[in-house]
Amino acid sequence: MEIKNFHVYLHIGIFNMSKTQNIVKKETGNVLESSNLYEYSRDLILNSRKLVYQTANFAMVETYWRIGEKIVEEQGGEDRSKYGDRLIAGLSEKLSAEFGKGFDKTNLGRMRQFYLTFQNVDALRQQLTWTHYRSLIRVENPKAREIYMNEAADNQ
Repeated sequence: MEIKNFHVYLHIGIFNMSKTQNIVKKETGNVLESSNLYEYSRDLILNSRKLVYQTANFAMVETYWRIGEKIVEEQGGEDRSKYGDRLIAGLSEKLSAEFGKGFDKTNLGRMRQFYLTFQNVDALRQQLTWTHYRSLIRVENPKAREIYMNEAADNQ
């Protein structure tokens, strides 16, 4: 039996896991057994799944932000103009026909408000979901909103 001390470095996107592990290796024919093989493999799988979920989720959050940005740009900053109402209604009709629910006038209005509330796309937090941001855009006080945003991100 041989004990080796080695470092595992895993850096995938937002994950950066580094830990020293003692692995007990025992050769049985061509099979290498490890007391930590299951735990190591399980951690890799769980971290990878979490990363895939967070990456896909953040891609959707950023997409909604960009849709909101384009709506505001197309409306010329007007909030309740007749053109703006028709613009959102037409966009909703087309997007809903192609992509299904989630693109009704109400949700497109939320995307617009999302952009207006968080105008710096680089400041969006990857840990937060669209549901988090939908709640945060209702908080009028910017300082309170930032506290709630940081609290939600830290608890993910």
